[in-house]
Amino acid sequence: MSYQDITEPFVFSIDELVSKALANHKSYVSAYPFPHIVIDEFLPLNYANLLLSVFPDKNSDVWLDWKRRDILHQPKKQGIGHASRLTDVSPYLQNILFAFNSFPFLNFLEKLTGIGKLLPDPYFYGGGVHQILTGGKLAIHTDFNHLVQLDLYRRLNVLLYLNKDWNPDYNGYLELWDLNMTTCVKSIAPVFNRLVVFNT
Repeated sequence: MSYQDITEPFVFSIDELVSKALANHKSYVSAYPFPHIVIDEFLPLNYANLLLSVFPDKNSDVWLDWKRRDILHQPKKQGIGHASRLTDVSPYLQNILFAFNSFPFLNFLEKLTGIGKLLPDPYFYGGGVHQILTGGKLAIHTDFNHLVQLDLYRRLNVLLYLNKDWNPDYNGYLELWDLNMTTCVKSIAPVFNRLVVFNT
């Protein structure tokens, strides 16, 4: 089946995710420089292709104006800032975001990481969808932990990449640095349908 044939909403299989979580738990908690995991081909290929086909282009009204944001540390990084900006994106894109906030995926994260009582952020503060335009970057940084709007402590980041035919010459790797931020310990290419989970 190709992605053009998809008519049903996407729903994670609890059993499949539990199996992935248990298979990767030890690798996750023992990873250096902090707990993380990289899982390739995370979504069914036809659904990942569908998401790419409906992803907002750089001129979409969904994006906040990056020129009015942090152009020193995050030049040419497009984001939404809040879930309210997602009203006009494809229902397929909304659906996958709902799936990532659902019990099957939270259960997967708890079993993968060993962190219990996880709650999603339905407002997508600092989350949702992002893209970095050609020549853009995110400088080395540590994400915020306290989500003031919900009075919650942010524990995990989850990234799903949708870059088709990624060329290593683009650079643009996700870099994991040591705790002193002096050495890059690991570089992760943002290749298509790759899931990255790490402790915040």
